[in-house]
Amino acid sequence: MAFILASGSQTRADMLTNAGIAFEVDPARVDEDAVKTALVADGAPPRDIADALADLKARAVAMRRPEDMVMGADQILVCDGKIFSKADTREEAAETLKALSGKSHQLLSAAVIYEGGQPTWRAVDTVKLSVRPLSDAFIEGYLDAIGDAAFWSVGAYQIEGRGAQLFTKVEGDHFTVLGLPLFALLDFLRRRGMMPL
Repeated sequence: MAFILASGSQTRADMLTNAGIAFEVDPARVDEDAVKTALVADGAPPRDIADALADLKARAVAMRRPEDMVMGADQILVCDGKIFSKADTREEAAETLKALSGKSHQLLSAAVIYEGGQPTWRAVDTVKLSVRPLSDAFIEGYLDAIGDAAFWSVGAYQIEGRGAQLFTKVEGDHFTVLGLPLFALLDFLRRRGMMPL
């Protein structure tokens, strides 16, 4: 039984590789934005949205690979009660950073595993991040420096890189910030005999 990452996220793949997990990548082809929009419109809480999106990805790949263990993952950013999506343009990235400036926000990272076409494990973890007040000049210089990386993550930052300059405090697990409740996943894989005890 192979372990499948149903995501094209390089950051998640790097986390699994660095943790010593053998896996294959088979990205799910799903309309995340449509599902997220519908769930937000229905008033679903952020935790449920993150879980539902991770579940959607895992299920999509598990339906064509029922013999494997398939993991889907997703991340939601919430600030002042608003759920943010990845920026598509530099202008959207700047607006996101302005909205986060001087405030705290939450990142919720969810993962769901399917086996035999059925969900067998799920986890959602939350971290709180405090962003320092950001000047317009800093935001422009920051976006110049990171280029297309502004579109790779929901907050227009990668805290493991230049994005660290945005923050004054992070409360919670570093791996959750990167997009995966990794410690919970490792515990599950050990219990299933897929990682050494």
